[in-house]
Amino acid sequence: MKILLFGKRGQVGWELQRSLAPLGQLVALDRDRDGGLCGDFSDLAGLAACVREVAPELIVNAAAHTAVDRAESEPELARTINALAPDVLADEANRLGAWLVHYSTDYVFDGSGATPWREDDATGPLSVYGRTKLAGEQAVARCRRHLIFRTSWVYAARGNNFARTMLRLAGERDQLKVIADQIGAPTSAELLADVTAHAVRCARRQPALAGLYHLVAGGETSWHGYARHVIDFARNAGQAIRVAPAAVEAIASSAYPLPAPRPHNSRLDTGKLRSAFDLHLPDWRVGVDRMLGEVLER
Repeated sequence: MKILLFGKRGQVGWELQRSLAPLGQLVALDRDRDGGLCGDFSDLAGLAACVREVAPELIVNAAAHTAVDRAESEPELARTINALAPDVLADEANRLGAWLVHYSTDYVFDGSGATPWREDDATGPLSVYGRTKLAGEQAVARCRRHLIFRTSWVYAARGNNFARTMLRLAGERDQLKVIADQIGAPTSAELLADVTAHAVRCARRQPALAGLYHLVAGGETSWHGYARHVIDFARNAGQAIRVAPAAVEAIASSAYPLPAPRPHNSRLDTGKLRSAFDLHLPDWRVGVDRMLGEVLER
């Protein structure tokens, strides 16, 4: 099987290079031209030409405009990358009879309530990012053979993330203020990549598995709870932590306004995914602890 992966340098794309490699011949691209192939999602004609030249049996899109606040000031660029480019991929995948894998977000919901969102719940994005990602989902769903994975709070040991920021600040400050009224599940890029590879193998054997799925780690926490866990782990591992446990203060989202509103309820119900692909999704702490172990060893 020939596989075409977009967004190879991102957190998820980096892990996908590992998890997809055993499935077939992998062509992995980022924004820069590689061997004359276009991976730039702002160049829609170049993107279509790239897919036609590679002629893959599987297209995996791990590229996106993920700068949530910046999207508010550059909506057309966000729309091109998050919606129009996936639309191109859907057209080309249909033409080839290829599978198309795409990643979306809890930001397609309005974040109300406290019940985990199901795949068939009504959407209601609050931001440019959320609206463009929803449009991308709808475009990809036109592909006859598609897998769309909605996820949230993605992190990896590679690159910057919330946990690394908390570790740095905890070593520098006497007090931290962290939002406590947004609830979700920190989800590792490693888990996303491994589940993707498993789901692709299953779906190729059973095409009826095509569709939209929620994919996050098990359990739930707030950003405040996440921060406390990270700092406690580092302290127990012997790291120099300046902030005292009682000095990690829980605050409301209203105390930290941002250009793009964040969903308060980022819980996603993964029952459909677990049933369809016979999966167990580990608690979020499992992946976070693994990531922290790697980061602290470095």
